[in-house]
Amino acid sequence: MTILLTGFEPFAGESINPSWQVARGFDGQHFGGHQVHARVLPCVFQESLRMIDQAITELNPNMVIALGQAEGRSDVSFERFAVNLDHARIPDNQGGQPQEQDIIPGGPTAYTTTLPIQRLAERLKRAGIPASLSLSAGTFVCNHVFYHLQHRFQTTPVRSGFIHLPVLPEQASRWKTGPVPSMTLDTMTQALKLILNELSDPS
Repeated sequence: MTILLTGFEPFAGESINPSWQVARGFDGQHFGGHQVHARVLPCVFQESLRMIDQAITELNPNMVIALGQAEGRSDVSFERFAVNLDHARIPDNQGGQPQEQDIIPGGPTAYTTTLPIQRLAERLKRAGIPASLSLSAGTFVCNHVFYHLQHRFQTTPVRSGFIHLPVLPEQASRWKTGPVPSMTLDTMTQALKLILNELSDPS
């Protein structure tokens, strides 16, 4: 069985993105009977979908977990809803900045995650890692990928969802709008290890 774990390349002038810093460390690892395959996605609206579809075709995963960076957040945020809207506050890495556009014309207004996010958040909290459930993945590339995943897998047994991570301390200390909350790479890595163990537990 296969888990596809994705993170994003840096964007908005940053040189690192915690989502990929975390995800890449799990490439090739095994959890229960599952093998993790990590892939980096471009922070570009349409290209990100092409890349994740390519990985899905190649790996035929049983589960897809997409990670992203959310500056301003102080915990591991499990996203509940993906909305059918692209409305970019800043340009993506190729200058694209869609406004008030449907991701899939005529598609449902929103999809829900198929990951057991309440259980996962509680597992992190028991381990002393800040975690919460979020009602909005935004309207940038993260939500774009999340909505695409939920649409693609809506009639399949594949579980999928999106998790936002805080910025790293080295990013937070020099953030362009002033200091923002952060979390260490070690803590985020521990969080993902707990999440993957929980999702791989057959009980």
